[in-house]
Parts: sequence; structure tokens; C-alpha cells
Amino acid sequence: MYSWRRCLVEAGVDGVGRPADVAGVGRPVDGAGGAAHARDYAAAARFLRRREPALFAAVRLLGVPAYQPHAVAGYAFACWTDDLCDRGAPEVRAERFARWREQVRAATAGGACSQPLARAFAHSARLRRLPGHWIEDYLAGAGADLVFTGFAGEADHQDYIDRLSWPFTMLTAGLVHVGGGDERYTAAGRALADAWQRLDFLIDLAEDLHGGRLYLPEQTLRDHGVTRAELAAGRRTDGVEQLVAHLADLAEKALLQADAILEVPAEYRPLSRMALRLARRRLAAVRRAGAGIVEGPVRDSAWGLLGLLAAARRPDDRELEHDRLAGRPTPGRD
Repeated sequence: MYSWRRCLVEAGVDGVGRPADVAGVGRPVDGAGGAAHARDYAAAARFLRRREPALFAAVRLLGVPAYQPHAVAGYAFACWTDDLCDRGAPEVRAERFARWREQVRAATAGGACSQPLARAFAHSARLRRLPGHWIEDYLAGAGADLVFTGFAGEADHQDYIDRLSWPFTMLTAGLVHVGGGDERYTAAGRALADAWQRLDFLIDLAEDLHGGRLYLPEQTLRDHGVTRAELAAGRRTDGVEQLVAHLADLAEKALLQADAILEVPAEYRPLSRMALRLARRRLAAVRRAGAGIVEGPVRDSAWGLLGLLAAARRPDDRELEHDRLAGRPTPGRD
């Protein structure tokens, strides 16, 4: 694992660190010009380690040093925003999000902001020249999600991807390339966002229903003869089985279009591989669960995640074939 100090330096954040205080995340010393930035990134790292320990481990173990602080800042920012929008009474969430949105806008404009996670992300966005519309689109989508009432049909699902899930993905994937990446790369980001979001909606179906939300299109339910009441009651009917299989097929189709997310410099590929392979693993788990998905969420196996981490530095046959068809060299197997 690279030292956090080295990552900050290579990422262009010039604070220096003392011995690690959080899983390799150094505590910055005072006095250096970049010490304030270093403190912000350390705060983002501490938050992400608590909130998403597996994701944090993947970034620290697989990420290029120059990208790690930016990835941590992007994921921490998105997760913090997600939590603000998901927890508490609707009026509390709306008021809290409005204050957060003001802080983020101040930070991205270079103004005063009291929130270290917003400051760290804004600094990364400036250094990597992330197109500003991804930030604005994500905040607008998150705000709209506060009053979510459901999807009438597939078009509403796709609109949700455009408004919220795609910008969410580009807050981190867009930091890999200075300037956010070309059209092919951003399109792959959208496909990955579609697949991930659809899988999340299936995996969290029972929990979402318990919280009064349903993220599956009503028309799709009708097409398979399934009612919301059946899903909420946890009934494993043939219709539910067919519904899950249909939505899993759509997620798989999106995943097939996401392979271009691997078209990054070789040293950046391990994290991209991890994201794609984890999505495929979750897709397989959803297919195995079938109608049983109504009984509770499908959780990742700790051993399975460790296996993905261990294999993430090696291309698989699918990646080799993608590169062959695209006329691109693939880093060799170790």
C-alpha cells in the first residue's frame, strides 16, 4: 500500500503527513501551504473508511497514488450527499440538503466553506478539470430525488439515470482523465451507472419497500402481472421470478456496453476491473436469488470481495477480447 503522504504529493496536494492514524491515512502537519488541503483529504478518507470500508480498501490497494486522494474525495462527497438525502424526515432532509448544496457551490467557486468533504472534492474537481456540469447535474438530481414518487415506465428509469446515477458515477470516474474523459468513456460511464443502479434497485427492493419506496417501473410490474402489494408481502410468485429475470437481463445488457470504462491508462485499470467484476458478481447473485429477492437484500461475500481484490491486477479473457476487438494492447497477465 502506498503511503498517504506519497499519494497527496503525486495528486498535487502538497501537504505532508506524519505516521498513519487511519488505515494508512497520515495526519498532516501545520505550516505547509497544502496542510489545509491535506486535512480535508484526511477527513474524507476517515469518513469513507467508516462508510464504505470495502470501497476504501479497494482504492487504497488498487488505486494509482496520483488518483487515490481524488477517488477518496469523490466517493466521500457522493456518499455524504446520498446520506443527507436518505436519512430523516422529508422536511429535515430537504433543509439539510439545501444547506449542503450552498456549501458545495461555495467550495467549487473557491469561496469560504466550512465542510472539509466539500472542500476536498472541490479541490480535486479543479485539479482534474472535471466538467462542472457533472457536479451541478448530480446536485440537481439528488434534490429531485428528495421528492421521488416512483417510475411510471422505463423512460422514467432512464431519466433517473441521466439525472442522478450517471453524474454520481462521473464524480469519481471522471477524475481519472484530466477533463473528464472523451465521449466513448463517458458513455461507458453511463452504461455502468445504469447497470449498477438497476442492480441496486433489485438488491435493495425489500428495504426500499419497507421505507415506502419502489424503484421499479410500474409498467414493468404490470407487464409481468406483479403488484406492489405482492412485492411488499414478500410473495415469491412466478411473475416476480420473471420480473427479476427481465430486469437482470437489462442490467446485463448495460454491463456489456460498459466495457469501454477499461479504456484508461494501464495503471488505472485495476479499479475499473474491480467495479465491472463486482457488478457481474452482484448480477449473478441476483439471478440466483430470483423471486427470493423480495425477502431481503443480497449482500456481498467478504471472501468474494477479497478474491476480486486479489485478482483485480490481472486481465481476464473478457478484457483481453475487448482489447483485441478495439485494437488496443492489454497489460499482460502476471
